[in-house]
Amino acid sequence: MTLSFDPDLIACRPAHFIGGERIAATDGLDLKRPSDAVSFAACPIAGPDLVDRAVAAAQSALAASGWGRARPRERTNALHRWADLIERHAVELARLEAVASTRPIAELMAGDIPISAEQIRFFAEFADKEGGDLVPTGDDSLGLIASEPYGVVGAITPWNFPLSMAAWKLGPALAAGNAVVLKPSEMTPFATVRMAELSVEAGLPAGLINVVLGDGPVTGTAITGHPGIAKVSFTGSTGAGSAIMANVARTGVKPMTLELGGKSPQVVFADADLDRTIAAIARSILANAGQACVAGTRLIVEASVAEAVADGIAAAMRSVRPGPTWDAASGYSPIISERQIARIGSLVDATVARGATCRTGGARMDRPGYFFAPTLIEGVDAGSPAVTEEIFGPVLTVEPFRDEEEAYAMADHPTYGLAAGVFTRDLARAVRASRRLQAGTVWVNRYGRSRDHILPTGGFKSSGIGKDLGRDAYRANRREKSVLIGL
Repeated sequence: MTLSFDPDLIACRPAHFIGGERIAATDGLDLKRPSDAVSFAACPIAGPDLVDRAVAAAQSALAASGWGRARPRERTNALHRWADLIERHAVELARLEAVASTRPIAELMAGDIPISAEQIRFFAEFADKEGGDLVPTGDDSLGLIASEPYGVVGAITPWNFPLSMAAWKLGPALAAGNAVVLKPSEMTPFATVRMAELSVEAGLPAGLINVVLGDGPVTGTAITGHPGIAKVSFTGSTGAGSAIMANVARTGVKPMTLELGGKSPQVVFADADLDRTIAAIARSILANAGQACVAGTRLIVEASVAEAVADGIAAAMRSVRPGPTWDAASGYSPIISERQIARIGSLVDATVARGATCRTGGARMDRPGYFFAPTLIEGVDAGSPAVTEEIFGPVLTVEPFRDEEEAYAMADHPTYGLAAGVFTRDLARAVRASRRLQAGTVWVNRYGRSRDHILPTGGFKSSGIGKDLGRDAYRANRREKSVLIGL
């Protein structure tokens, strides 16, 4: 079977999914395919009334089905059936995703779709393995710490990895016994709605997953401030995360998991395996054209090998194969929108105006769609916009260092602390670096997540609160109650 397809044959019909039913909508934001800038659909904006309806459907589904009170293994089995259906509908989901997003069809089939199914299965297995605790008290009493679901969780996902980010939110919330009201990005909603439909086909109660389409200021605000939403989970920019915190504070108090922006360093010591290091760093900044919160956008490299490392990365950047996301031969992603590609260009230009130079790239590619040339910038300083700002594009800055202490000082960003990488053959140095680097995740002699879903992800500083993935994500979707029984 060939993976390539004609995007004009894919029907992207905007619809909310509430109470197990599609609610069609026609008017909304004009959506353009990132690969060719052709308008193909519109995304409706759900207002407070529709969010009310979604929350009511979630509450009703919980009450009628007893999902949160069911035998834990029943939840596990239902989620496994859902994961099976996601895999069986992989081509359909991948095509819906590829048309609207920056994700190439081949990468969706090899990565995003199976990983989404894996994550749902991973969290499903916590349902009957994580619980409360019996604690020591006096002989005349019995002390328990009981664990229970929150009820309805509000989740908001970004446009860069739409399906896998939805699985991050839905998997732990459902396994823990909650219902979910989910808002996908207004730019990439279609595959997420279809995945929610498959949950009902798999036997999950209708209304357990509700998907409302819309933007952040209207729909997102209505979800995060809704009194029926007991917990909020969000992945996106630091600015949007701050707005969510403010909105929650205005409307009440509730727990939040926020995975936010990053400006992650990759620290390369002279003793590293340079060939493997160059390949890993190039992959990290070229993957999804740098549109990842954990993208390693700051290369901090020992001065004696800086030229060789920069040469190797620049060569890899020049060898990319841009193409539309529906072509299986494409090896380099477009940028999500005209607005975003303009922002990338303006930040690069501002950095160059400050005295930096582009070793390669630095401008939009001359082809249809929103493609920005992979860019390597040298001669930056601590105040350069490409160093201080999360660009969310294929832009890597180079900063040489002389000794280990200087490397750690340069790596420590004043705002962000999401992820970091270190490349060295010295085990003691690797351990020191993992302790010194101010980031929620540190990768050594590699860069990027694996399919080890047990490892949590989340940031320090303004890069977020709480964790996604891992045992932490499941536990974050349950609350604890102290029980003391007099004997």
